[in-house]
Amino acid sequence: MTSSLTLVSLPLFPLHTVLFPGGYLPLRVFELRYRMMVRCCREQGAPFGVVTLRSGHETRQHDQPLETFHAVGTIAHIDSVTHLSSGLELIECSGKDRFRLTHARPLPSGLWVADVQLLAADAPVPIPADLRHAATALEQVLHKLEQPHLDNVSEQHFLDCGWVANRWCELLPMNDHLQLQMLELDSPLLRLELVTDALERAGIASQ
Repeated sequence: MTSSLTLVSLPLFPLHTVLFPGGYLPLRVFELRYRMMVRCCREQGAPFGVVTLRSGHETRQHDQPLETFHAVGTIAHIDSVTHLSSGLELIECSGKDRFRLTHARPLPSGLWVADVQLLAADAPVPIPADLRHAATALEQVLHKLEQPHLDNVSEQHFLDCGWVANRWCELLPMNDHLQLQMLELDSPLLRLELVTDALERAGIASQ
């Protein structure tokens, strides 16, 4: 995909979280607007967009102003849907390409849709020797967490700057603002350098 590729009327899911490419996102869906969105996306094999809230709530509040959200988000692909009970579903999603909003509008149902411009995907960048300890520490942490959605992760993932940096951005206690700054960086090497500096200052990884 190139940075000039656009998507029209992409449904949006504003959340108090930041989804990174290659990331895992489980969501409990109960609002009618999002249940309809999930059904349509599944039927059409289409994605939706995850954007981070600036103001407002994830659940629609009566007599409250419309939510506002940041302009940069991530495409989410629905991997599975589990019906937990009447009106409640668990969807498991994976992060794909980053995008920038060009125009967003609410539908009568309360669902937001937007025209977006896809941002260039991270180029594969091998991790330089002086940053390898960040990848080693990540591998140890993920092994201890034993997360099922990481069962298919290969050793190649731990050799790539972008993938390692993104996983640390999900794990470290960063606020939304800092996570969004990391998401917007076009250089996966710079992203990993900044993450590694934070890891070293926190004593999580050392050379």
